[in-house]
Amino acid sequence: MNSTATDRFDANRFEAGRTRLASLAYRLLGSAADAEDVVQDTFVHWQAADRARIELPEAWLTKVVTNLCLDRLRSAHARRERTVGAWLPEPLLDGDPMLGPADTFEQRESVSLAVLTLLERLSAVERAVYVLREAFSYSHAEIAEILDVTEAASQQHLHRARRRVTAARRGGEVDPASAREIVAEFLAAASSGRTERLVELLTDDAVAISDGAGLTGTLLRYDTAERIAAVARAGFKPTPAKRRFAGGAPAVHHALVNGAPALLFVLGGQVVGAVTFDLTGRRIATVRGIAAPARLVRLTEFWRRHEPDTPLITEW
Repeated sequence: MNSTATDRFDANRFEAGRTRLASLAYRLLGSAADAEDVVQDTFVHWQAADRARIELPEAWLTKVVTNLCLDRLRSAHARRERTVGAWLPEPLLDGDPMLGPADTFEQRESVSLAVLTLLERLSAVERAVYVLREAFSYSHAEIAEILDVTEAASQQHLHRARRRVTAARRGGEVDPASAREIVAEFLAAASSGRTERLVELLTDDAVAISDGAGLTGTLLRYDTAERIAAVARAGFKPTPAKRRFAGGAPAVHHALVNGAPALLFVLGGQVVGAVTFDLTGRRIATVRGIAAPARLVRLTEFWRRHEPDTPLITEW
C-alpha cells in the first residue's frame, strides 16, 4: 500500500471511531463544542504519530482523547470558569450521536445533565475513571493504562466517584409518557399563573438553576418550592418585552434532552431556550433553564433534523 493509500486508510480508521471519541470527550467536559475541539486535536496527534507502531489504535486514541480532556479540566481557565458557578453542561437532544452508548442505566445516567453536573465535584482523574468505567465499560487494567495509574488506584478513584455521585443523586428513570404529562402540567400551571399547582408539582427540596441567558456572571439558583413556583410563574408568562428579547413569539415543544424531559422554546427553527426537568416519581426535583446562545448551537442543529411533535404552545 503506497503512502497516500495508507494515509487515506488511517484517516478512515479514525473517522470510524470519531463518534465514540466525541461521546467520551463530551462526558468528560460537558461541552459539545469543547469535545469537538478535542477530537480534532486528537486527529492532529494521530496524523503526526508513527501509526505503523500503534498496535491498538482504539486504545491509543482513547488515551489521547482522555488526557487532552484532563488537560482542559485542569487548566486555570476551566477551574476559574467552573468554580465561580457560571457553568452548566451543554444540553443535547436525544438522538444526537454525541450522547453515545445508552444500552444500560449507568450509560444513560452518565450523560444526564444531573450527573454531568455532579461530576464537577470530582477530581479530573476521578471523573475520567467514572466515565471510562460506567459509560464505556473499560476494565480497571485498561483504565490504568489510559491514565498511567495502578489498577488499585483506578478502583479507589471509582469507589470515591460512585460514592459521591450516589450521595448527591436525585430521582431515577421515569416513564416517558408520565414525564411528558408532568412537564405539560408544569407549563400549563406556569403560563397561567397557578402558583399552588406549581408547588404541588415540585418536591419539598426542589432546586431551580438558570444561566440567566448568559447575561449574568453566575448561575441563578432558587431553593424552595414556593420561590421556584413564583419564578416560574413570572418567567413563563409571555410579555411583549420577553417576545422582543426572543425576537418573536416562539413555539414551546416537549422534547427529551440528555435523557430527561424538557421544554424547548423554538423560533424560526432556532432553539432560543431549553428548560429541563429531573423527576422523582411524579414530582419535579430539579429545573434547569438554559438560554445562553452558545450553549444551544448543537441542540438547534439537531432540532432542525428532527421532526417535532405538535407544540404544546403554538405561539408563546
